[in-house]
This record gives sequence, structure tokens and C-alpha cells, in this order.
Amino acid sequence: MKVKGGTMVTEGMAHLGLRESMRLPLAVIELSCAVIYLIPATSILGAILLTGFIGGAMCTHWRIGEPVFLHIALGILVWLGLYLREDRLRALIPLRQR
Repeated sequence: MKVKGGTMVTEGMAHLGLRESMRLPLAVIELSCAVIYLIPATSILGAILLTGFIGGAMCTHWRIGEPVFLHIALGILVWLGLYLREDRLRALIPLRQR
């Protein structure tokens, strides 16, 4: 949606205090992070990058007084999904002892 643009995206970015010229770079960064996350060999790096991106979005919304619960939930879902599918991460952070 950000790549294509449109009235809703433009109005949303203006509401957040972001210039229209930032739309495409933000969309490219967001898509790149998501693709890196979806590739199994680079999924941990992708989760780290997505966490940073979501953190930036959270700060942007928090700065203007909007709720950030969905950003926190999305960050948790990114890592929970990775934890459930990635043996290396489960070995690094065991939730129970065997």
C-alpha cells in the first residue's frame, strides 16, 4: 500500500508528521525487512530488522500521543513466530528444561 501511495497513505503520513518523499524509502525498507524475515536462512536477522522498524513506528505514534499496543503486539508476534519455527532460537532460549 505504501509503495503505490494514495490518499489514505498520504493523509496518514501527514498526520504522523512525515513528508510524502519518505513514503517510498519507508516502503522499500519495510518490504526488505519482511523478505529477509521470510527467508529461513536469514530469518533471525529479519526479526532483528523488523524489531527496529516496528520500534521506530512505535516511537512515531507515541510522539503524537497515539496508542502503541498494536506495535508491541506485532513485535511479540514476529519473535513468537520465529521462536516456533526456528530450532536455533529455541536452543538459544529454552523455555523449559529437559
